[in-house]
Amino acid sequence: MAPKDYYQLLGLKKGASAEEIKKAYRKLAVKYHPDKNPGNKEAEERFKEINEAYAVLSDPQKKEQYDQFGSAGFHQRYSQEDIFRGFDVGDIFKDMGFGTDDIFSRIFGGGGGFQQRGGFGFGGRRKGEDFSMEVSIPLRDAFTGCEKRVAFRRNGSREELSVKIPAGVDTGSRLRIPGKGGEGAGGGATGDLFLDIRVTPDPLFAREGDDLVVERRIRFSEAALGTTVEVPTMEGTKRIKVPAGIQPGTKIRLKGFGFPHMGKQGRGDLFVRIGIGVPEQLTAPQRELLEELARKGL
Repeated sequence: MAPKDYYQLLGLKKGASAEEIKKAYRKLAVKYHPDKNPGNKEAEERFKEINEAYAVLSDPQKKEQYDQFGSAGFHQRYSQEDIFRGFDVGDIFKDMGFGTDDIFSRIFGGGGGFQQRGGFGFGGRRKGEDFSMEVSIPLRDAFTGCEKRVAFRRNGSREELSVKIPAGVDTGSRLRIPGKGGEGAGGGATGDLFLDIRVTPDPLFAREGDDLVVERRIRFSEAALGTTVEVPTMEGTKRIKVPAGIQPGTKIRLKGFGFPHMGKQGRGDLFVRIGIGVPEQLTAPQRELLEELARKGL
C-alpha cells in the first residue's frame, strides 16, 4: 500500500507555509478528534493520519526531506518512531480545550516515539538498537534498480537477506529494513537495519543529481560545419544533430534521458558535452589544406 500524501491529508498543496499547515491541522484535528467522534473508528484513523502528517510537515528538517524525496523515499528513511519523535501538540490541544494523554496513549499505543509535555512516552519500554551498513552498487544498477544480497550479524548470528534497491538511488540514499536491528528492552520494538547506499562511478557517464553527462568528441570540420552523431544513453544509443559553429564544452540536452527520480514520476536529462578532437599528426595534404585555411583567416 503506497504511503499517503501528507499535503493531501491536510487539504494543502506542496509548498504550503508553516502557518497554512498549522491552520489546516487545527481545523482537521477539531473535526476528527475522538472526543467529538466517540466510537467512530474511521474518525480515529483520520485523526491519526493528520497527526502523522503534521508531525512531518511542522518539522522543518523532516519537511525538507519529505519535499526532496517524496512520500516513498521519505518512508525509506524515517520509521514511525522517527516521525513522531519530539512531536508536541500539548499547547495546541490545550488551546482548543482538549486533553491529550488518554487519546494518544490509546491511538498510538503509548509509544511510536510520540512525545508531549507531561511525560507521555515509552515508559519502561525501549526500542532496540538500529544497525547500519554500507552497500555499494554500480551506476547502472542504481539507474534500473536491483536486488542485492546483504549479510550482517544480528543477535550473535549471521543473517542474510535479499534487498530491493529502488531505481534512482544515489550515494547518500538510506534504505530502512524494519525489524532487522537489535532486540528491544521491556517489550519495546525491535530496531531497524539501515543501508547506506554508495553508487560507484561509471566509466562512461557522470551523474549530477538526476542528470547524466556524457562526453562526445567530434572533428574540427564537424564542429564548424555541423553534423549528426550517435551518442550513448543508459538504454542504447541515439542520433543527435550538432549545430554548425558549436564551441568546445557546449552541452546538448536530451530531455528525459537521465536518471529516474527516486520515489517520484519522471526522469532527469542527459547532457552531451561536445569536445573538439585535434589530431596529433597530420598528413601532408591535411597540413597543406589547414595552412591554406589559416591564410584565409580560419
